[in-house]
Amino acid sequence: MTVTPRFTGDASPYGGGDPYADYRTADFPFTHLVDLADRRLGAGVIAANDEFFAERENLLKPEPAAFDPERFGHKGKIMDGWETRRRRGASAAEPHPADEDHDWALVRLGAPGVVRGLVVDTAHFRGNYPQSVSVEATSLPGSPSPEDLLAPEVKWTTLVPRTAVGGHAANGFVVEAAQRFTHLRVNQHPDGGIARLRVHGEVVPDPAWLAALGTFDLVALENGGGVEDASDRFYSPATHTIAPGRSRKMDDGWETRRRRDKGNDWIRYRLVEQAEIRAVEIDTAYLKGNAAGWAQISVSDGEGGEPAELLPRTRLQPDTNHRFVLPEPVRGTHVRIDIFPDGGISRLRLFGSLTEQGETRLAARHVELGG
Repeated sequence: MTVTPRFTGDASPYGGGDPYADYRTADFPFTHLVDLADRRLGAGVIAANDEFFAERENLLKPEPAAFDPERFGHKGKIMDGWETRRRRGASAAEPHPADEDHDWALVRLGAPGVVRGLVVDTAHFRGNYPQSVSVEATSLPGSPSPEDLLAPEVKWTTLVPRTAVGGHAANGFVVEAAQRFTHLRVNQHPDGGIARLRVHGEVVPDPAWLAALGTFDLVALENGGGVEDASDRFYSPATHTIAPGRSRKMDDGWETRRRRDKGNDWIRYRLVEQAEIRAVEIDTAYLKGNAAGWAQISVSDGEGGEPAELLPRTRLQPDTNHRFVLPEPVRGTHVRIDIFPDGGISRLRLFGSLTEQGETRLAARHVELGG
């Protein structure tokens, strides 16, 4: 088992130049998984006990934290993260915070799921980061308020015990709790600042919701679809192709490097469960001189199933949403799109409904994970 890298202690004071030059980070084994706390999936920081210096909402910004050494406001240095005021003790005789004193923020996951790893990023918090952090999780139905979550009867599961962290560093934690969660409570002890929070894991959708929808996008991230592999991730990740909404700029889709051989590029997806596909969308929005020339889609039923044609090799247009109604439903659990010869697509949508077997397996997993 690979030991997760750990960072502790202050980083050096900022001395000018690239603020990320001395940033401490590592390759964590879970960062290829979807960020369940992505605001594009509907995540939010719904409450915090203190956000005096910097707002809690900064925690979930999709881009890396920025640093402007000249930016100050009436309350002090303006940081791109969540930063609380300095805690004090009870009296002059006891000036230091008590051991149990800490700040907290409540995070609603954009998609409920199993958390496999967390990154508590203290980028640019060099001497004002928390001494340690802890993270808890719970699962509540519906849209609970902060008061609902903080009620004494709510059960919280520890994902990360109180652990020392480092300043100006990506602090990564492998999570072992194989349960479905909807909300997190992020604690910093005793106070300080965190730039970003990333919550990597697997989406576990609500079977009742999908059953009510009937026909839905079977490969969408928010519905439990996923990317299993891709031939090329040079410019952008393949997971972008199943993100919510339409692409808003070129790097919000999937683009490969230019091929200099006679091969082609591809992505392999896992559907939420066994389903019957009835319609397909392939979008090349914002890909104009670099859209794929042609695409074809194959489907297989089960791991290692024999692939069958879903969509024959079809010409694609740049910056265009292509829609195809299939002549008859096609059953499967996995789909592969091949693009020719290279280039990219921005989104893939596969519309259909779960089979009876797919519904049964999805419901069983939901119960198994505590949903």
